[in-house]
Amino acid sequence: MRSAMQKFRQYDGPTWIVALLLYSSWVALIWFNALLPWWVIIPVGAYLLAWHFSLQHEAIHSFRGVPAWLRFAAVFLPIGLWFPYPLYRKSHTTHHRDINLTIPGVDTESYYVLQADWARMGAFQRALLTFNQTMAGRLLIGPLLRLWILISKESHRVRQGDFSHLQHWALHGVAVAALFWFISGVCGFPWWQYCLLVAYPGLSLSLLRAFTEHRAADDSQERTASVESNALFGILYLYNNLHVAHHLKPAMPWYDIPHYYRENRAALLSSNGQFVYKGYTQLARSYFLVPVFSPVHPTL
Repeated sequence: MRSAMQKFRQYDGPTWIVALLLYSSWVALIWFNALLPWWVIIPVGAYLLAWHFSLQHEAIHSFRGVPAWLRFAAVFLPIGLWFPYPLYRKSHTTHHRDINLTIPGVDTESYYVLQADWARMGAFQRALLTFNQTMAGRLLIGPLLRLWILISKESHRVRQGDFSHLQHWALHGVAVAALFWFISGVCGFPWWQYCLLVAYPGLSLSLLRAFTEHRAADDSQERTASVESNALFGILYLYNNLHVAHHLKPAMPWYDIPHYYRENRAALLSSNGQFVYKGYTQLARSYFLVPVFSPVHPTL
């Protein structure tokens, strides 16, 4: 029995179960969309797409019990529409250089801006960035700001003569077209409704996890938070909400994180300066309409 369980974990059995449940549920949601009201499609679709982002994140760090091509195939399908997986993998790998965490222009996932850039911004842009530091703003306009930054960076790259990402965008476009054929042509779910009712809420829910994952601090170990949430969000984010454990041991499989965190909680929270929240409800009570931090990086 132990040998069978070891084999199951050796080949990332729990992750394959997540992938199976995720894709089968997504197909069922799209296939039966005409029978489902919008108030079912939105939360279920958002959960599934945010779960898919978590699965992609897992494939970047762990999920090593299978060949690289199979791992890629398991997470490549862009049901979230927004970002080619190879570019996400490249960007997120850069983010994990802990010494650069939160530094604008260096950390690819920083929500801070430099004081000099802030000084050049108009009142409307400043208001948008400040609203984006509230939970309400992150959920409502966070995806739009992420898309705008993505488009700006990728178009600037092309204008500078760097065409290295175009092959990924071309393949991404073909895959999205095939998805829309299935979603709209086969299942009769209008593609624009999928964007509004599933893809956008899915990206919003995914951004909730990163709402306050990192903060500016002199000690790089104190820049990474832990959100001790319930199993519903734990499974959704594949326990990446216990972010301090993930950054310390990024290759640890998601299903090992809860036990590791429980066993080492005191040491982990001591190292990160007690940067911890008791779930997303606490975050909502404190920061739903109040910025979690200023957009301006405090030390640069």
